[in-house]
Amino acid sequence: MKPALPLLIVLLAACSDPAALQVTATQGNDIYWSDGDSGRIDGMKFRLANVDAPETGGVGARGGAKCEFERELGFEAKEFMVELTRNAELVITSSAGKDRYDREVITLSADGQDVAEAGITAGHLGDWPHKGRRALADKPDWCAGNSASLG
Repeated sequence: MKPALPLLIVLLAACSDPAALQVTATQGNDIYWSDGDSGRIDGMKFRLANVDAPETGGVGARGGAKCEFERELGFEAKEFMVELTRNAELVITSSAGKDRYDREVITLSADGQDVAEAGITAGHLGDWPHKGRRALADKPDWCAGNSASLG
């Protein structure tokens, strides 16, 4: 039987976003990254809001990378996120509801640092603004400009 949840999930009534969740973890080990922009926090599926990470799935596979260079970038992005959140205090600072894959769309901080902003600053994530379930821009093209992806 699973011990009591290590995370405390509380709706923030005073928050400007009434759907926001606050999650505090004693350790970042309660997070699993499936790629650089999504995963699970203590079993809750999530996706980071307004950012995109390169895909790690096979080139040409449904939902996969467009080129091998994108896959390499995707694995680097995932590794960056794992290290950023390892043993960190995690706080979900806002939630925009669920996406079409039933993942909670969130902003997340690790030891007070916005995880998505850190990923963008490090070059592992790209801006991909949304309003609700509608993207306001095209996804970043992770293969553009890479001569290895041409041909």
